[in-house]
Amino acid sequence: MDSGKRHSHLVTEGPSRAPARAMMKAVGFTDEDLSKPLIGIANTWTEIGPCNFHLRALAEHVKAGVRAAGGTPLEFNTVSISDGITMGTEGMKTSLISRELIADSIELVARGNSLDGLVCLSSCDKTNPGVMMALARMDIPGLALYGGSIDHGHHNGKALTVQDVFEAVGAFSSGKIDAKEFKCVENAACPTAGACGGQFTANTMATIMEAIGISPVGLNGIPATAAEKNQAAFRCGEIVMDLVRRDLKPSQIMTRPAFENAIASVAASGGSTNAVLHLLALAKEANVSLQIDEFDQICRKTPTIATLKPGGLYTAVEMHKAGGISLLLRRLLEGGYLHRDCVTVTGRTIAAEVAGAFEAPGQQVIRPTDKPFKPTGGLVILRGNLAEEGGVLKVAGSSREKLKGPARVFNNEEDAMAAANAQQIKAGDVVVIRYEGPKGGPGMREMLGVTAALAGQGLADSVALLTDGRFSGATRGFSIGHVAPEAFVGGLIAFVQEGDLIEVDVPARKLSVEIDPAELARRKAGWQAPAPRYARGVMAKYANTVSSASVGAVTT
Repeated sequence: MDSGKRHSHLVTEGPSRAPARAMMKAVGFTDEDLSKPLIGIANTWTEIGPCNFHLRALAEHVKAGVRAAGGTPLEFNTVSISDGITMGTEGMKTSLISRELIADSIELVARGNSLDGLVCLSSCDKTNPGVMMALARMDIPGLALYGGSIDHGHHNGKALTVQDVFEAVGAFSSGKIDAKEFKCVENAACPTAGACGGQFTANTMATIMEAIGISPVGLNGIPATAAEKNQAAFRCGEIVMDLVRRDLKPSQIMTRPAFENAIASVAASGGSTNAVLHLLALAKEANVSLQIDEFDQICRKTPTIATLKPGGLYTAVEMHKAGGISLLLRRLLEGGYLHRDCVTVTGRTIAAEVAGAFEAPGQQVIRPTDKPFKPTGGLVILRGNLAEEGGVLKVAGSSREKLKGPARVFNNEEDAMAAANAQQIKAGDVVVIRYEGPKGGPGMREMLGVTAALAGQGLADSVALLTDGRFSGATRGFSIGHVAPEAFVGGLIAFVQEGDLIEVDVPARKLSVEIDPAELARRKAGWQAPAPRYARGVMAKYANTVSSASVGAVTT
């Protein structure tokens, strides 16, 4: 049998490697350990926030699986930023930047130590795409396991997620709920470890990880605190050893058809707009050609078959009980919306993996494709003079298709949030938040605080919001993100003024502003980008190297 020790022999074998072996023996490894394939366990554990809090314990079960299958696990850590905790603060600018740092750090450890394989543990918005990018970049046998969703809270007979807390801020500021009810929602919404509980960005990316084949089908959706999650982790340790011995690499799994399967899973589940950003970035790492308009093409022909928060009714835990990601993929396969023969990390095709997917009797979460909740998918790509490179709208979170109204212009999120809290945004307004793009932010802050405040005031479908930054997967309403070119590089969004008429037309895929050409020339005369917010450090480095959101906001 092939041992799979294709890379680590450079570190562990021969007389010249005695110093390296001595160092490794200092932390407990034996000669027998070092004769086996070395498997990196890339852990995104942190005790800052619930999403990744449980991953330290979960890693022990992965390591046990690796050992049982004949390998030697070596656990190492990387960073994680909690979007929910940093939301609405300057710290939120670090979130998207962390995606690149996660991928970079895993690459450095895996390359530096000549690892034979990788198991990546992730659980929040940026750790999920970050670990996938690292796997694609390294292209050594490996897989990713999502840590799982938080349990939903309970209050007054309603299932709560952190989305409800954000929206309670708006409800409280507008007098719709009192302080006692506000505190009750805050205290009940997040009862356990695990990632945010709707089809927000974390669970959207977990769905993608299974659909694209880099996570074993059926394991990501297991909730964070369920006992079965430990069994799933052990199984991942066994699977990676099979991958290593067969030399089955991410490049053989994350193919162009597999990316199309991933986009279809986002469309069908009403997933986060951030999936566009992350899949574009992942495609670049995987050397797969993918353009932003292809998301619209796939979403036009893929029905929405799951009703999940924030636009739908159920949480991720409830989806798992209904049949989970496996059932969603089975439905798509039955309807002819998936490429059947894409290989997954088990070595089996996606069709074989989901053929026997469980379905809870009487479940209401996932429908067949011939009886969808909506005939098309949850995302659209808008273009026009205000978004020449595109903008992304999640129609799964809004019933509105058109709006034409006066611009309310803000040069940062804080000013927009202050206006929302002061109830200065009115029905029919188009809120423009600019200089929050990849370079201008830097880091594309999410605007959940603003969108949730307006939703809490009952304005979710009566105003439009657009930004060169991003929106959280928990956002609902008529919200367009990733508008590109961004303001900082001179995109038209930089020259919109208060009161300009902006039109959003979803059927026509149009996002435009009415400005007389002569007036636009006057506004552009002598324009200069604002001074960068950061002159040194990781924030400045990112701003100097990041690309447009329309190509994934990757660093070059």
